[in-house]
Amino acid sequence: MRHRAIHFALLLHLLLSLALLASSLRPRPLVLVITNEDFAESSSNPSSSAITDDSDRSDDSAEWDEFGDPESSAAATGDYDPGSWLPFIESASSPPSLANSSSDPLEALYSSGVRHMITAASSSDPADMEDAAAEIEAAASAGFPHAQSALGFLYGTGLMRPQSRPKAFLYHHFAAEGGNMQSKMVLAYTYFRQDMYEKAVKLYAELAEAAVASFLISKEPPVIEPIRIHSGTEENKDALRKSRGEADEDFQINEYQALKGNSAAMYRIGLLYYYGLRGVRRDHAKALHWFSKAVEKGDPRAMELLGEMYARGAGVERNYTKAFEWLTLASKHKYYSAYNGLGYLYVKGYGVEKKNYTKAREYFEKAAENKEPGGHYNLGVLYLKGIGVKRDVAAACKLFLTAANAGQPKALYQVARLFQKGIGLKKNLQMATYLYKTVAERGPWSSLSRWALESYLKGDVGKSLLLYSRMAELGYEVAQSNAAWILDKYGEQSICIGESGFCTDTERHLRAHTLWWQASEQGNEHAALLIGDAYYYGRGTDRDYERAAEAYMHAHSQANAQAMFNLGYMHEHGQGLPLDLHLAKRYYDQALETDPAAKLPVKLALTSLWIRKNYADSFLVKTIDSLPQVYPRLEAWVDEVLMDEGNVTILTLFACLLAVLYLRERQRRQVVVPRQPDDDVPN
Repeated sequence: MRHRAIHFALLLHLLLSLALLASSLRPRPLVLVITNEDFAESSSNPSSSAITDDSDRSDDSAEWDEFGDPESSAAATGDYDPGSWLPFIESASSPPSLANSSSDPLEALYSSGVRHMITAASSSDPADMEDAAAEIEAAASAGFPHAQSALGFLYGTGLMRPQSRPKAFLYHHFAAEGGNMQSKMVLAYTYFRQDMYEKAVKLYAELAEAAVASFLISKEPPVIEPIRIHSGTEENKDALRKSRGEADEDFQINEYQALKGNSAAMYRIGLLYYYGLRGVRRDHAKALHWFSKAVEKGDPRAMELLGEMYARGAGVERNYTKAFEWLTLASKHKYYSAYNGLGYLYVKGYGVEKKNYTKAREYFEKAAENKEPGGHYNLGVLYLKGIGVKRDVAAACKLFLTAANAGQPKALYQVARLFQKGIGLKKNLQMATYLYKTVAERGPWSSLSRWALESYLKGDVGKSLLLYSRMAELGYEVAQSNAAWILDKYGEQSICIGESGFCTDTERHLRAHTLWWQASEQGNEHAALLIGDAYYYGRGTDRDYERAAEAYMHAHSQANAQAMFNLGYMHEHGQGLPLDLHLAKRYYDQALETDPAAKLPVKLALTSLWIRKNYADSFLVKTIDSLPQVYPRLEAWVDEVLMDEGNVTILTLFACLLAVLYLRERQRRQVVVPRQPDDDVPN
């Protein structure tokens, strides 16, 4: 979409589009605002005795599986995302026989179908996509749950199957019953959108629990790095540049500095390899190498992460004794997150003589005193369970909330549980559902976003669209907006496959519209603006001022200044909203209050209102009202005439000539004529 603001003048249109674009894209962090009314009346139990004996509460130590428990049954299997597409994405360059080696014929058929679907998306081949859909449908019809999940995706998206929400829901229901976690995500998101919190909270609770468990037992630390590939209507070049992994210039500069002995650069490179950030592939061996180099220079941050790697067994053999040594060394350098690791080791009794809840509490308190989120969370568990302290649910709630507002995922999970069960906090299923959803989206299925981004960076836009579309179905807002933007940006490049071949313009616009609307429901105000523009201008749909106003109202509720301006314009002209100059002025004023950058456009709009009020039906008002019709013709003339390559060259040369003549004339006028001495002045 080339422009968004509703025009009352050409200048206003240009200024508003530039001035308000940035304000509509500001990220909004999760902040939990809890008042005294949210706390339950009886949230503590002073009579509960503290558990101080190190052998009394071995079961509760599972709350601190920060680095994974090799003795847990979950660690033995660890498959928290059965039926995942990742094996087929990762093995895209391997022979098909490797991907289809299952002894189960239905699983082999499903594997073949998903593999062919991904390949067909990359090559934008509808015939291959139809073959893939046929294989998936055959396996689904035979009752294979993961194939039913994939078929639900095809029906929900309208990919080589007629788009059908009921059929999609039915297949996802069967798949979820069969244990497919991604289908459970789809169902939970469906209930969430319909405010059916009783059903949504149960599914999201199960998914959040699986997400927490998955990164507790994993040798890889949990990291979610959602990248928005667009900024407004343009590609987000800065974010994409920073996501190119080892090819990124910043990475290469850091690597060069690390090779020259810079300890901070060594730590940064190790961090990228350890977490797999900015498009860098996870490589524990390289992370271990750079962290080891950094600790030789005395970097305490690297010491703490070396302790974590030994505790997790990531890139090295699990060794709690070495983990304790490195964490202790980091804590002596006042690196406070290391206190959480030490507290964990004392809770579990790993790498130390025996379990010691008193020492664990002391370490957690030190971490919390220094504003370390993990310290607040771990202390919260102590107070919630009454381990080493008197049980105090109210204190636990406050500690969990502090950690949750810092983004600590397990704290978010605990607060969600408290809201769901009404323990310490008043029962609030809506809040519980939202928090569970936030945690669930960090589950192993979130890895699809990494591959979607990598595919986009490699120019495989079709594959990227497929993966983002799958994540969009699971309820990821960033994926919804990314998929919608790809459909709008690359619509003419035959990457969108529809019901029977390539998407028609109607199919593509409707698919993008649906995705934008879903993103707008989750707080993406830019998406709501685009939907409003689509209805206002009739882009991909019939022109409908009332629905445009509805979309702008949605963006307005998210404090978007441009939406406020647009609503003011519609009230001023009676388009989709009642003609009301007072309301128009109110919306214009709100736009200015929300974003000072809108000062000039709002001043122009208010001037228009004043003219309309005092000179109704005058020639000036008619001229102003005619500008929206004049602008498209003027724009076309600029594109077709002025921007023609030959005309642009001539105009540029002419402008340069005028500039030279002007400067020469200005120079001539500034020449000072020397003053002649008067004849009567005596020598």
